[in-house]
Amino acid sequence: MLKIKLPLCILLLLLFATSHAQNADSLLLKQNYDLKEYRIPMRDGAELFTVVYTPKNTSKKYPILMNRTCYNASNNTDYQYSGYPSKYLVEDGYILVFQDVRGRYMSDGTFDNMRPNIPGNNPKNKKDIDESSDTYDTIEWMVKNIKGNNGKVGMYGISYPGHYTAAGMIDAHPALKASSPQAPIADFFFDDFHHQGAYLESYTAAFAVFGYQKDSLTREPWYTDKLMRFYENPAPDAYDFFLRMGPLKNITEKFHNDNFFWKQITEHPNYDEFWQKRNILPHLKNITPAVMTVGGWFDAEDLYGPLNIYKTVEATSPKATNTIVMGPFDHGGWAREKGKTVHNNIYFGDSIATFFQKEIERKFFAKHLKDEVSDPLPEAYMFDTGSKEWKKFDQWPPENIEAVSLGFGKNGKLSIDGPIDETAEFEYTSDPKKPVPYTSQIEGLTFTPRRYMSDDQRQASRRPDVLTFETEPLAADRMLAGEILAKLKVAISTTDADFIVKLIDVYPPDHENYEHNPDNIVMGDYQQLVRAEVFRGRFRNSFEKPEPFVPGKAEDINFRLQDILHTFKKGHRIMVQIHSTWFPYIDRNPQKYVDNIYEANEEDFIKSEITVFGSSTVEVGGTQDCCQPAPFQMKEKETIKD
Repeated sequence: MLKIKLPLCILLLLLFATSHAQNADSLLLKQNYDLKEYRIPMRDGAELFTVVYTPKNTSKKYPILMNRTCYNASNNTDYQYSGYPSKYLVEDGYILVFQDVRGRYMSDGTFDNMRPNIPGNNPKNKKDIDESSDTYDTIEWMVKNIKGNNGKVGMYGISYPGHYTAAGMIDAHPALKASSPQAPIADFFFDDFHHQGAYLESYTAAFAVFGYQKDSLTREPWYTDKLMRFYENPAPDAYDFFLRMGPLKNITEKFHNDNFFWKQITEHPNYDEFWQKRNILPHLKNITPAVMTVGGWFDAEDLYGPLNIYKTVEATSPKATNTIVMGPFDHGGWAREKGKTVHNNIYFGDSIATFFQKEIERKFFAKHLKDEVSDPLPEAYMFDTGSKEWKKFDQWPPENIEAVSLGFGKNGKLSIDGPIDETAEFEYTSDPKKPVPYTSQIEGLTFTPRRYMSDDQRQASRRPDVLTFETEPLAADRMLAGEILAKLKVAISTTDADFIVKLIDVYPPDHENYEHNPDNIVMGDYQQLVRAEVFRGRFRNSFEKPEPFVPGKAEDINFRLQDILHTFKKGHRIMVQIHSTWFPYIDRNPQKYVDNIYEANEEDFIKSEITVFGSSTVEVGGTQDCCQPAPFQMKEKETIKD
């Protein structure tokens, strides 16, 4: 039998995709719940596999709590317990439902990534099916056929299941009373596989999970052999691995030539109709269930999704109960209590996931599904990643936090609301053959990156191809809250380039070391990444219709970073870095304009002389208006077309 040594991340994935060991919580399920499996018919005749746990105590009726997933509902059968929903929800007594979405594992049909929504959801229309209609048909069947239900349904899910939860809110079944999209995907051109159209090369190994159709009903993964193309001989250094790989076309030839999702991505490099119709945000209108959107400030996979789903519901459905919760977590970290809440090298406190599960999530579902009286949740329950405490706001972004404008000065000076020198020019040479690493540590192939979002940026600040600006030590605490807008004025010597902007918290020299870190992690002068984003320059005027640069011509590059809530403490410094490669988190821009970077040749990758002008700023706080309207941004009371 072939023995293959796999990285921990992929071992965890395969465990997640097959089975979970029984534990004390599994015993709790077995003692208190009855288990049945169903094949629930949809309006077009397809049947979706569904696992249902019903409380043994039949003296009262219970609400239904449903999770729709592409990650194998069979993980939850035979009284196996994956740890989610939380044990508090299991103890409280719900009818627990797990369903394979269309085309996955034991369900009929063909799988479609981010299946486009079809407005209307008319049950009499047998042909127009989407995730909203499948959710509607499932709820309709459950409230009529599962004994002991009280006629109320809630939905939850993390990541892709978070997307399915959001999709179920559209044209929702009347029985759906509470929805909690958690780390939900909103748009694959801005979430997960892309950031503002730039491909995340660090996700390359994940395509096997999403890019192959199964040929029969199955309780086991059918794509494992495809996954092993990357992990049979796992690379210890992803930077070296992908640099030696060369252009993205080599990935097509060597690894993903038969992967339908990779084919879709490489054939649609711009924000064309293929991507636009998979954007769920325009369909989130007239939302009737209570909504609690959940995210993590250090979620490298889905940070765009929760922030923009919350803001969209707020703008389009003013009558909806709409709450956002953002904690100091990576992807789905609120579902896993580890005792100490740590992201990479940074400690945030103890038992923060438990606090969320008991004091926020548990009360949300109890209020809306069981009519239990409790204090209402604030509009925004947000964790300050600098002061390391929960804070409550009446709206998000908050109105009462002073916005700041960060300007770039000579000798690396960063000003706060100070005068700017528009005559100043800052130059660097970007070489895609020697790209800036995205992490301070040697990291092997990861299924998706996680640690980099609070990583030390000292290794980047010492490179000549990274512009670094910092303030003097702060005389008092300074909270930055809300949206971030990078407003760059640039000129380049070539016809294309990327721009990465980072907001960084520089610790004082005498900052104590954390006991959980190894000895080589020194927190004195640590440069903690707080927020960063990449922008592909070709999209500066349109994500749908890219344009080359005119060499030497000054151009505006305006783009949003994701929101923050971070107090820069007294004695700390605020830093901004700007550069044009960030590898292999994002793919390398050849810097010579080509129509499709997925088809670029080795000779297309050239150096570019980049100039950033002193009129550039980074605006932080409140709601930022961007000069370039984006197809996914909506203002209050704006009409959304189907």
